[in-house]
Amino acid sequence: MYYFRVTIAYKGTHYFGWQAQTVDTSHEEKPTVEGTLLNCLKKIANYQSCTISAASRTDGGVHAQGQIAKISLPLDISPERLLLGLNSLLPADIRIIDCTPATKDYQPNKASIRKEYHYYFSTSPIDSVVTTDIALHLPLDSNEQGALELLRSACALFVGRHDFYNFSHGDSNAGTTIRQIFYCDIHKANFLPLADNVYYLKIIGDGFLKYMIRYLMGALQALSNGHITIDEIKRYLQEHQQEKLSPKAKSKGLHLIRIEEA
Repeated sequence: MYYFRVTIAYKGTHYFGWQAQTVDTSHEEKPTVEGTLLNCLKKIANYQSCTISAASRTDGGVHAQGQIAKISLPLDISPERLLLGLNSLLPADIRIIDCTPATKDYQPNKASIRKEYHYYFSTSPIDSVVTTDIALHLPLDSNEQGALELLRSACALFVGRHDFYNFSHGDSNAGTTIRQIFYCDIHKANFLPLADNVYYLKIIGDGFLKYMIRYLMGALQALSNGHITIDEIKRYLQEHQQEKLSPKAKSKGLHLIRIEEA
């Protein structure tokens, strides 16, 4: 077998997440990013056995600019030819950005030490057709800057080592619900001249629980709408609760930007 480390970008709108839902990926009822990549790899490898494993299993509808994965292929091919071959077969919403040799022991999920995600949202009164499937529509009141400062104050609460049990979906494989957040803040995005008033939550951590960022963004959305308070967010970070503080935000605004490896 020959091994490769690849960086992948994809628009997740039409995919039901990263992880393939069946062994026979050529007959997926719901298309996945992993399944689509495997189908292309099988063509390149003349339908011999091959695998791909990613550092992050993104949810359905979530996008990526910097997904990292390992390809195992029974074919002696240069990284350059593999990159070109895959991109010639893949649909336009999935692209291999980089391809380098890897070792048999390389495991992307274990090599990962930091992940950076952005959650994009538009504050315009009318949703932009340009960003409608990559950003949440979150119109703010007339005091937009005051609302953004309130969101930034909430973001500061998430920084540090916390138990994010209340901001995640139960996952028996998680081990612990404690995660370290290195950075969390709101930034202005530059989509001009195509769209204005687009912002994003930038969050960097050592790892994230299932739906964790979407629940954090959901809390910010509820805070901006006046449905919850800063004090309630503080309380939900301090002790386990029976009910969720707020619904999770839609998947379409979430983007995996970068993965840092040891």
